[in-house]
Amino acid sequence: MERGREPLRQILAAYLHRPPSEVRLIAGPHGRPALAGTLAGAIDFNWSHSAGHALVALARGIAPGIDLECDRPLRALALARRYFTADEAAWLARQPEARQTAAFLDLWTAKEAVLKALGRGLGFGLDRLTITCEATGPRLRRLEGDDPDAWQLHALQLGEGLHATLAWRGGPRRIRGLRPGDRGAAEASFPDTGHA
Repeated sequence: MERGREPLRQILAAYLHRPPSEVRLIAGPHGRPALAGTLAGAIDFNWSHSAGHALVALARGIAPGIDLECDRPLRALALARRYFTADEAAWLARQPEARQTAAFLDLWTAKEAVLKALGRGLGFGLDRLTITCEATGPRLRRLEGDDPDAWQLHALQLGEGLHATLAWRGGPRRIRGLRPGDRGAAEASFPDTGHA
C-alpha cells in the first residue's frame, strides 16, 4: 500500500474535508486499505494503479473493489488456463487473436475487483469465481461461498488501452467519475447495466 499512499491520503482528506495529516491508513488482514483512528469507518474505499494511471473508489455503506490494468504484452491464453476457470479460459480462446489480450484484461479486472471488494487478495484464488463478459458488461456467475446475484460489476470506459472494473456487494448505486484538476470535480457518466 506504500506506493501511492500520499496521493490516496490527499484524495481521502479532500473528500472528508480534513487535513491529510489526520488521514491514517492501515491494511486489513488480506491487505485491503482502510481508514484508522478517528476516521475509521467514515468512508470505505479501494484503489488501483497501473503504468502511471490510478483509480480510487469511494463509498458509504458498501465495500467497493476497483481494478485498473493498462494494455501490455502478455501471454493471455496461458495465464487464463493457469489461473481462470475452464469456462473462462475456453471463452478467451474463442476470442479473435487480436482481441485476446484486451479480453483477458477485461476479465482480470472484473475478477480482481470482486476479490478486492471482498477484502481478499489474489491468494483467495481466481478460479473460485466465474465471470462472463457480456455485451452489457461483466457479470458474476459464481462466487464460492456467496450469492453471485448480490453483486454489481461495472466496466469503466476510461479510454484506449485502459481496462477497469468497479465491483461491490449490494444493490445498484449511482456511479460518479471525478477527475482531479477539473473545476468543481467534473462528472463523467458510466452506464448502469441494470444487472448484478
